[in-house]
Amino acid sequence: MNSLLTDYHYYLKFEKALSENTIQAYERDLEKLSSYLSDFHVSLKEATIDHLRDFIVEIGSLGIHPRSQARIISSISSFYRFLVYKNIIPTDPSELLESPKIGLRLPQILSVEEIDAMISSIDLSKPEGQRNKTIIEVLYGSGVRVSELINVKLSRLYLNEGYMMVEGKGSKQRLVPLSPNSIRQIELWKIDRNHLEIKKGNEDFLFLNRRGEKLTRAMIFKIVKDLATMAGIQKNISPHTFRHSFATHLMENGANLRAIQQLLGHESITTTELYTHIDVQFLRETILKYHPLNQSKNEEKKNLSDL
Repeated sequence: MNSLLTDYHYYLKFEKALSENTIQAYERDLEKLSSYLSDFHVSLKEATIDHLRDFIVEIGSLGIHPRSQARIISSISSFYRFLVYKNIIPTDPSELLESPKIGLRLPQILSVEEIDAMISSIDLSKPEGQRNKTIIEVLYGSGVRVSELINVKLSRLYLNEGYMMVEGKGSKQRLVPLSPNSIRQIELWKIDRNHLEIKKGNEDFLFLNRRGEKLTRAMIFKIVKDLATMAGIQKNISPHTFRHSFATHLMENGANLRAIQQLLGHESITTTELYTHIDVQFLRETILKYHPLNQSKNEEKKNLSDL
């Protein structure tokens, strides 16, 4: 059985390209199921739909939240799909498992005005002012995850072409379009960055602290919280709020849903093929055309041309 679980680990890591945290969560869920089945002297390979349903009832009786139950069911289903895929079992016993109903949890969204207020609250006379402004502009202007933001490297910036390369979940790399405003803020921050005494090993990271070290997720979280407080925003927000706001504002302004999903780096088994054929230039044009910040710039240009 150990060799089977090892094969499953490599399957999740290399074939499914899941993150290490996700793989560990899947494996913990399997340990729970294996422990439960061992009381009935049944192996994971021998489990039936009845065993699996009884297990789900058992964890539900322990008071485990429906959302966690749904994740455990997803882990179990993944494992049995793997066994079928490897011809280890003929049919998937988890196929008829039903996930518990979980309430729709809508993500917190910032309005354009609230984001403008946060940007306006930044004191550009401080050493970290331009850096913080660039962080907010890039988070909102591109929809990247905070883990992607802190790992952006100078060598992966293609500012003349209007893109940057980021590494998302499962170590998957993708090109992310940058708006002219984001590019301008990055260029301004690079000027300030050049005055830092950069610690060895951090030379290629775009965002650094005052000691010349790569910023952490916790530091980005603190920057966002502090700016929200200064702007008088009462919402409970995090760096991820800008990602939600980015996608919502694009959709509200008429952007194509498939393009938004590609911009966010989302993948789905049933829709991945649809996304892989979307041209990168089209993604850049989506931001330039539909993002509120760029719409206001375009309107200014139009007004100037009318004078």
